[in-house]
Amino acid sequence: MKTIVFHPETDNTAIQQAAAILRHGGLLGIPTETVYGLGANALDETAVLHIFEAKGRPQDNPLILHVPGADWLELYCHDIPPVAYTLAERFWPGPLTMILPRRDIVPLRTTGGLETVGVRCPNHPMTLAIIREAGIPVAAPSGNTSGRPSPTTARHMLEDMDGKINGIVDGGPCSVGVESTIIDLTVTPPRLLRPGGLPLEALEAVLGTVTVDKAVRQKLADGEQAKAPGMKYRHYAPKAPVTVITGTPGASAAYIAAHLTKHSGVICFDEYAPLFEGNIIHRLGPAGDKLAQAQHVFDALRTFDGTDVTEIFAQCPDEGGLGLAVGNRLKKAAGFHVVEAPRPLIVGITGPTGAGKTSALRALEQLGGCVLDCDAIYHDMLRSDDGLRRALTDAFGSVFTADGQLDRQKLGTLVFGDPQQLVRLNTIIYAHLPRELERRMAASPAPIIGIDAINLVESGLSKLCDRTLAVLAPVEDRIRRIMARDGISDEYARLRVAAQKDDAFYRTHCTDILENTSPAPEAFQKTALLFFQRLLADHLKK
Repeated sequence: MKTIVFHPETDNTAIQQAAAILRHGGLLGIPTETVYGLGANALDETAVLHIFEAKGRPQDNPLILHVPGADWLELYCHDIPPVAYTLAERFWPGPLTMILPRRDIVPLRTTGGLETVGVRCPNHPMTLAIIREAGIPVAAPSGNTSGRPSPTTARHMLEDMDGKINGIVDGGPCSVGVESTIIDLTVTPPRLLRPGGLPLEALEAVLGTVTVDKAVRQKLADGEQAKAPGMKYRHYAPKAPVTVITGTPGASAAYIAAHLTKHSGVICFDEYAPLFEGNIIHRLGPAGDKLAQAQHVFDALRTFDGTDVTEIFAQCPDEGGLGLAVGNRLKKAAGFHVVEAPRPLIVGITGPTGAGKTSALRALEQLGGCVLDCDAIYHDMLRSDDGLRRALTDAFGSVFTADGQLDRQKLGTLVFGDPQQLVRLNTIIYAHLPRELERRMAASPAPIIGIDAINLVESGLSKLCDRTLAVLAPVEDRIRRIMARDGISDEYARLRVAAQKDDAFYRTHCTDILENTSPAPEAFQKTALLFFQRLLADHLKK
């Protein structure tokens, strides 16, 4: 069989020719916003059987009906709840499939033997035009050989289906990149059967409570029947075995870097690609861009076929927004072979001035750790964090200059002579700082992260930490160090020490104490290194 590739943008007869293939029982590759589908007349059992044959797809795996609008629902479904029309008005055309009771006109071969059928209206003008021209609902699973990654371009589809089907309509690359979200409206509350291009949060905004089927996060057991496409069988898999690494982006990157061999392939977020130089990699997009990840995930999985890669490690996004769908596709490609990367050990480090905190921080960095200096991060945020800048302006008026710089003298005049205003300033800082700390901690591949904060306890930042460490030292040693470090007098050094909290405060509020009685910074740094090594070893055993 010769597979014809249609180009409707340059051929004004392509839509009619493509629709004729469907009307006459043929198979047609169709573009949608999610992935390319392998379409046939959903009401023609023989045509539907050819879909299963071309894909090598198990016949108990249901197909989805593609229609041009909600006005077609009554033709193929019954007992349609009003909320189905609400969802259609809100999200159609778009990446949403609704499971509804089927009418007898829809063959059981199309529904995988089920009395329900999935229906959606794709958001692609060429395919909508083809369906209207054909005048029939189109059954269309993803247009790949069963089990392989779904196609997001006509070229992908041709790789799998050339010579097996009548035609492919080239509608350009898919804008979403993962299949439609499937919601079962035959149960109460509605159940998410497959995460996809419409985030769960969008459904919850309309439906309220939505349960998530266990097949979204784990493999169905033998004998369990799938109510929707993609629930039961291993899907999206390249030839090499895949291991999905969950956890924060930094932690998953660190795990992969530690377990790579020269024949490993890597699917990673853009920021971490330099860690894997020398290996074959495919970038998903930035760690914070779920749409880019959805658009690239199937292309990423296809990248490694034809290479000498013997295993693939894949970073996995969190489940927020489109991350649930991207993670689901990666995990199904891996046969749910998932490893959770050890989360980093978070240590808050504080203590009075002159005690030797700097030496402790150097020891943590010597261990491969990351130090987050809260004072430096606060000053970074003053330049770039709109939320913090707005809060300061609301509280203290125009404290930023015309070119956007903080007027430190003006703010200092307002707060340092007024204890209440100083408390107000600190409250604002410590309301915004944790968000930025959490972002940086999630991004860091370091096994141990130190939060350097003078007011670690008082600010509440200690709540972010697994352990809180106070570095203490005898008062006379501190005075001597301050004098040498800052070039100040004995009298002024004693005033600074006296103004700080005493050792009893830190012993009461911190989980760990490091006493610095060493004669030289290098000696104390060695002591601190041993301390952090023990902490990290205990953390990794948990």
